Amino acid sequence: MKLFGKGLATALTLAAAAAALTTARLSAHHSFAMYDQSIKYVFTGVVERINPDAAHLQIAFVPLNDNRDALVRDSSGKPANWLVEMGGSAASAREGISVNDFPRGTVFSVGLVPLRSGQRAGARVEGLFSCPKGKTPASGMHCDSVEGAISHGNGALVKPTAAWKPE
Repeated sequence: MKLFGKGLATALTLAAAAAALTTARLSAHHSFAMYDQSIKYVFTGVVERINPDAAHLQIAFVPLNDNRDALVRDSSGKPANWLVEMGGSAASAREGISVNDFPRGTVFSVGLVPLRSGQRAGARVEGLFSCPKGKTPASGMHCDSVEGAISHGNGALVKPTAAWKPE
């Protein structure tokens, strides 16, 4: 009986250690330290591609200008590509966010906190809206203002604390 007790104790100790390591890895993976949470941007842009990764659903997009009639370009004339990262595909699906909702060319609006590194990427905060096919918001507005827009996920668009401008 003692042998069974030691075996069970060893198994429980190993299981606890594995759980602790997994929890530490997950916490490090989900750290928001890499994002500047003092800055919140809201973009309305056009989907270039979507990456339905298990760890993070990502949408690559090009912002529309303030008039909502052209893509924003950088100083070299190339589209100013951005990447917004969300929860994993399964977590996003639970929020009602589906890969099928964002095919290439979809106009959508999203709030994000940018990477501290200055790269054009960030983590989604609060609401996410897609415009109806063939419609864009009025000048200076976002998809949440367009009749027939679809809300994906939870909440309204975040209130921006800054406006991003291309270099």
